[in-house]
Amino acid sequence: MRFPFLFFLVPLVVWSIVPIHAQGLFDSEAVLEIRLKGDVNTLFKDLSGKPEYLPFELLLENQASGNEAFPIKVRTRGHFRREMGICSYPPLLLNFPEKGENPGIFHGYDKLKLVMPCKGERYLLREYYVYKAYQILNRDGLRVRLVKLTLEDTGGKKEKIETLTGFLLEEEGAVVNRTGLELVERDLIRPHQTDLEAYLRMSIFQLMIGNTDWSIEYRQNIYLLRKSENDRPIPIPYDFDHAGMVNAPYAKPAPELEMSAVTERRYRGFCVENMADFAPTLDTFRGHRDAFYALYNGSSILDEKDIKFSIQYLDEFFKLLDQPKKIETLLKYPCQPGNTGNVIIKGLKQ
Repeated sequence: MRFPFLFFLVPLVVWSIVPIHAQGLFDSEAVLEIRLKGDVNTLFKDLSGKPEYLPFELLLENQASGNEAFPIKVRTRGHFRREMGICSYPPLLLNFPEKGENPGIFHGYDKLKLVMPCKGERYLLREYYVYKAYQILNRDGLRVRLVKLTLEDTGGKKEKIETLTGFLLEEEGAVVNRTGLELVERDLIRPHQTDLEAYLRMSIFQLMIGNTDWSIEYRQNIYLLRKSENDRPIPIPYDFDHAGMVNAPYAKPAPELEMSAVTERRYRGFCVENMADFAPTLDTFRGHRDAFYALYNGSSILDEKDIKFSIQYLDEFFKLLDQPKKIETLLKYPCQPGNTGNVIIKGLKQ
């Protein structure tokens, strides 16, 4: 099912900013207010080659005890959103001082990703909610924290200040520390070599949100975690900006997939002949149906039109689950010879 691109005004975020107390960084739903002070102009020009860290000052604002400030290093990151030159603001990586020296809420963190509004706030918020949706399925999924970000550019003759919306995202090291699992950093692990239950749950989630921008073999937008060398890896997805659920204006399916739009659903999992193997996973999604809808219907941040879009996209997925023949056709797509179910996307080998 395809949806046309929707063009509306950028939604107004209703900030719910509270003083930071003893809660962990990702334990609160309140918007975190931070300020980055440094050479912002030079930072955002670093869009090719190996990115370089620049010195910045991070200020935690709206503190009960006053603003906290400490030095960090910041660089641009990512591939598509950074190198293609399509984003108003490229994503960033925050590199903190030595562990133990970070004040307050950032204590113990080494690095954190900062997702920026590439082409408008609305698409960033949609991606933020996809991360929240995956947390419903798997508590080991990457956690996010919405931020009100003030950028204070001190690199020019005249100081410039602007405020925008972003969200903090756990970096792989933080996920390893939190879960107690180890990171698998080897390519060419086949999908059938992963934990089947975790794999099916992840791949059906990708189908639900309409995302084809991932690969187990090349760890494309996937972390692989395991308890030990003797255990099968558990895939944890990230980077959902090319998902149909986000429907970013720059997002297009890979040409190799022969799809017309990212809102079209295509199952990218490996071939599983027996539909009975999918049954427990599909039941899991049915069991979480109300939680998915509540996440969006209860949002005080998304614009009403974005809520409606998200609900309609969920509706299409859950209608598929109630139609055995249609869902079987989708899930068995990788088993059909001559189709694009298991093609390798150009560039993943590099």
